[in-house]
Amino acid sequence: MDGVVITGSLPVSNSVTAAPEILALTRDGRTVFVAERLGERPEGGVTVRDLPPGNRLFAVDLADKASPRLADTAEVTAFPEALAVSPDGEHVAIVSNTSEASFAQIVRYVDGRFGEVARLDLAELGIKGDASAARGGVTATNVQWHPSGRFIAVNINTQNRVAFLDVMEVDGRPALRPWGKPVEVGADPFVGRFTPDGGFYITSDWGRNLAATDLAGRVPDTPSVISVIQLADPSGPVMTARHERVASATTDVAAEGLAVSPDGTLIATVNMRGTAFPSGSPRHQREASVTLLTFDPASGAIAKVADYPFEGVLPEGGTFDLTGDHFLATVFQGHDGDPQEATAGLEVFRVMKGERPALECLGRIPLPYGVHHVDLAP
Repeated sequence: MDGVVITGSLPVSNSVTAAPEILALTRDGRTVFVAERLGERPEGGVTVRDLPPGNRLFAVDLADKASPRLADTAEVTAFPEALAVSPDGEHVAIVSNTSEASFAQIVRYVDGRFGEVARLDLAELGIKGDASAARGGVTATNVQWHPSGRFIAVNINTQNRVAFLDVMEVDGRPALRPWGKPVEVGADPFVGRFTPDGGFYITSDWGRNLAATDLAGRVPDTPSVISVIQLADPSGPVMTARHERVASATTDVAAEGLAVSPDGTLIATVNMRGTAFPSGSPRHQREASVTLLTFDPASGAIAKVADYPFEGVLPEGGTFDLTGDHFLATVFQGHDGDPQEATAGLEVFRVMKGERPALECLGRIPLPYGVHHVDLAP
């Protein structure tokens, strides 16, 4: 504020093995929620298989920015993949994928304390698949609140579709019912965002081969896709609502993170490209990228502007600032031998607005190793 930079930190267990959706700020910037997909490393643990399932949701009080305080912890279903906080800051939605089922959970948060966790099996809400596959082939990787606070969206990346659910209260407890039928999108819709006016839902369709057993087979070498879903009128009938995929556009290879500008006219994806591959691999690349696209909030029309490259390994999350004048992309780590200014941190771009929008790279804010998501609030 007024040019003064305040930094603070607090150890909170979380895992980069989930989508960049495990952290969310309330709109007033007073509280941040973090989900723990995998538990903390046990003594002697050396691989991801050694990590126990995570099952905690943390609330961190940011009233004192220099000294964040753990306000409360709730136990949720194991392997939480993503979370989102309601517009009023009083409910957190989480999706988890156990070996038996995929779950949506709603947790009340009032006066600095979590309430009871409402746990709902997605199969009971009609989100089913092949009975012979684990969880029926259902894996939920993203959850988002509609700006009205009435609905949530859940990305089912293993089935290339998005389900929309009406959030209700039954006998004093949160409950869910379908808001129309799920919508088919592109392959592997890993993350998604509602537009600020709530008229559309945007997905970043990564396009991985989820049946592959190695990195080269799983990660595609072709560009990812953006899908645009036009939503039904929220004031209409809930059960018969009809949502429709109305547009799409290509981005860049291995797009994971996704953000929509505050005015809803720009969209950006954070693309890992070949930075996940070791330096000796023919698919190794030093540069990742951010793709900028224009969006028409009235029609849903979308068009790619350009890819903006930068060096770094495994960039995942990204967000526009509150004015839409800047875009921030997380960089998990630098390449071996990189100087300090090119290691883990936030890559900052200036957003050049107007008839021909563009991004201008301003540099990197160094942060500790492992940065994988970012969120902003006043």
